[in-house]
Amino acid sequence: MLRVLLATAFLALPRAAAAADDPKAVEFFENKIRPVLVEHCYKCHSEDKVEGNKRVLPKGGFRLHTKADLLKGGDTGPAIVPGKPNEGTLLASIKYGDTDLQMPPKGKLPANVIADFEKWIKDGAVDPRTESAVAKTSTIDIEKGRQFWAFRPPVSRESKAAIDDFVQAKWKELKLTPAPAADKRTLIRRAYFDLTGLPPTPEEVDAFVAESEAKPQATYEKLIEKLLASNHYGERWGRYWLDVARYAEDQAHTFGVKPKTNAYLYRDWVIKAFNADMAFDRFAKLQIAGDLMPDAPADPFDKFAGLGFLGLGAEYYKDPINDQIVADELDDRVDTLTRGFLGLTVACARCHDHKFDPIPTRDYYSLAGIYLGTSLTDAPLAPMDEVKAFTAAQAKVKQAEDAMKKAQAAAKAKPMDNDLATVAKESAAEVEKMKKAMPKPPLAAHVISGAGKTMKVYIRGNPAAKGEDAPKGFIQVLSPPRKQGSEYTRLDLANAIASPENPLTARVIVNRVWAWHFGRGLVNTPSNFGKLGDAPSHPELLDWLAIEFVKHGWSMKWLHRQIMLSKAYQLDSVPNAENNKVDAANVYLWRGTRKRLDVEAWRDSLLAVAGNLDEKMGGPTFDLKDANAKRRTVYAKVSRHELDGLLRLFDFPDANVTADKRTVTTVPQQQLFALNSEFMVNQAKAFAARVAKAGSSDEERIKEAYRLAYNRKPEPREVSLAVAYLKLPAKPDDKLTRWEQYAQALLASNELMYVD
Repeated sequence: MLRVLLATAFLALPRAAAAADDPKAVEFFENKIRPVLVEHCYKCHSEDKVEGNKRVLPKGGFRLHTKADLLKGGDTGPAIVPGKPNEGTLLASIKYGDTDLQMPPKGKLPANVIADFEKWIKDGAVDPRTESAVAKTSTIDIEKGRQFWAFRPPVSRESKAAIDDFVQAKWKELKLTPAPAADKRTLIRRAYFDLTGLPPTPEEVDAFVAESEAKPQATYEKLIEKLLASNHYGERWGRYWLDVARYAEDQAHTFGVKPKTNAYLYRDWVIKAFNADMAFDRFAKLQIAGDLMPDAPADPFDKFAGLGFLGLGAEYYKDPINDQIVADELDDRVDTLTRGFLGLTVACARCHDHKFDPIPTRDYYSLAGIYLGTSLTDAPLAPMDEVKAFTAAQAKVKQAEDAMKKAQAAAKAKPMDNDLATVAKESAAEVEKMKKAMPKPPLAAHVISGAGKTMKVYIRGNPAAKGEDAPKGFIQVLSPPRKQGSEYTRLDLANAIASPENPLTARVIVNRVWAWHFGRGLVNTPSNFGKLGDAPSHPELLDWLAIEFVKHGWSMKWLHRQIMLSKAYQLDSVPNAENNKVDAANVYLWRGTRKRLDVEAWRDSLLAVAGNLDEKMGGPTFDLKDANAKRRTVYAKVSRHELDGLLRLFDFPDANVTADKRTVTTVPQQQLFALNSEFMVNQAKAFAARVAKAGSSDEERIKEAYRLAYNRKPEPREVSLAVAYLKLPAKPDDKLTRWEQYAQALLASNELMYVD
């Protein structure tokens, strides 16, 4: 009856050593291991040096620029033995174990970093660095690289039925039998959750089902238009983009956590842009260079708030600022920008030419230079006269404070002088009065600003070893170097990324939208369209969508219509044993996809079903620790330093890096939250109180509970079982009434958490 989510325990399986070309393993090395080696190890274990007339070897005879170096080790033997973390000197030395080798000597690395090294070695120590990879002169053939599918311009193919033509061609090729069309109740729930992240009301379901009897297609099209026009659409789809932008309101890489108080402005800008169906090319440009665009909006919020895409990026330890810190912050900007908009792992070229894609190290530094010397600052959003008035008032207070300090110093020097003491008191009173009269600080967005400057290639990623010049510019494989050098700006970069001639940007975003609808992309590595990413399952369909998307003004809402009005989208999720033999993962879309709600949609649905949802939009964030908070989860605080426990428990992504998809885990703690948390108890009480008004008998209330929670009528056996349960006598230690317990069971069920 209740189909409550059960906690499942899994036996740990032994891990196979990762293959050398495993994209996840390479990415783990590039993101978790290499930066630590560069920051903490290269200084002492770099190349041989010549000082005076003497050749100076790396300390301990240990050089670590390639995997071969690590396997060879130094005076004390091999540094690593792949698959055996308990052997080799590297892990033992960074653990500060019973050894004379304790590295780095200035202090032990954080526990999570050590854990990363242990995992890396255990999984096979994948390391793409070779001697040829660190050569100063690139041997990448750019022209040959342009022949790879992702770098070729999309090719248009005629299609009468659009998406369905391409999907059905695969069915025919693979002899797959499509599932029947989903019933109307399933379809309206799927559409509501997909476009708004909220369930429909029972009345909306009844009206849709009734109207569909006479005009099924017209009724469904009208539903899609209604949902796209809802403000809830921007809240749902804006949150998807915030994952890509690794949106957060503070920093993880600092001792004193300084919150970005106005970070919510970027979130609100993104939601507004989706609701307004802002053309995606303009959406991209405003986030990269809104402050430089000649046709930028006149409204300061619309012009500047989108710059939070990088303006809310990583900031590392600032005391003292050094080249390594700057390099790490640049890496965050290059990685977020290129994976987010282009689906390329350009940051893998920080230390050496990209091992798999036609991206030389020079291209990495050409992009990084665009951001070298830029600043994370605040841009006032208030009218200029208001900003000037606040600045002038600030200056007057500062002047008064200086005068007060002088008066206090004089009174302290001559403590018996009553006149000086009086002046000091009067000065302090005046300062206090001026502070109270100060106008409110003008609202300001956290942005990135500045022009950048040309860099040199950092050999092996080491800021202390500089190589050839890398003039500012775009990635060569995507565009001939029409313009590069000192005059190349963020606006030039924005125009290159958002150009219809760029073969990647449109492909990447239509694939992301497809993945967010179907649960997997046509390319199932949405942020990696390179050689280590997945090949497209339907290459012709991907190209058709990209071309038509641009033709239709880069309109996201146009794209939703195309996808959701297709027959493929409207299929039932019923399995088929014969199809499973060929395509168990449903790559070829022969059935609908059952999806588990992400934490935002699940929490919001609980509030909506209980009758507690506060639909207020925008503004400062709230804290999820408040069990009585009722706003949508998109407006909750997101911390890089200490992610909220609810978000972490239900697979919210790490906001330190751009995220292309959500993992889905099933662990006992999730059900413990559903059964024991104050938040769930609050919703159960409210839900029970809501259905109590729905009828005079338990049977009537049970039927209403099912309509509210699942948008369906309960089966007779579900009603009879529930009635029997509700008649059981209360136990002495019960904290909830029978109806409240029953309400909580309905809310905690799989049926509310999953959507067909």
